[in-house]
Amino acid sequence: MSVSKGKNRTVQLTRAEALKCTPIKNTEIKEERLETGEVLLTYPIKIRPWAADLARRFGWEGNRVQSKKLHLDELGTTVWDLMDGRRSAQQIIKRFAGKYQLHTREAEVGVTRFLRILGKRGLIGLK
Repeated sequence: MSVSKGKNRTVQLTRAEALKCTPIKNTEIKEERLETGEVLLTYPIKIRPWAADLARRFGWEGNRVQSKKLHLDELGTTVWDLMDGRRSAQQIIKRFAGKYQLHTREAEVGVTRFLRILGKRGLIGLK
């Protein structure tokens, strides 16, 4: 796993180091709890300058910051709720495995894949 360390700097982490990291939610995320108990996340995305210029040529007058929504299912909501800024990825994985009666390794694969997706979208960071 790699972690961004600022502009154009990325550090490669070993598996053990990555599991010790604590996922932190992006404060710009708007979180909505649905009637089903699942979570709907709304997060800002920036439109690349070339795309904004192209859109303007076709009459779009929007701004450069738009938003996207991500509907988390039950499993994603569970992981999201376990991210409290204090638990490490390993602790989240153990709790997830216990709740869904999974082997730790099986839970690790799913949870770390989900965390990577959230990280790529800018919804979480690692400390």
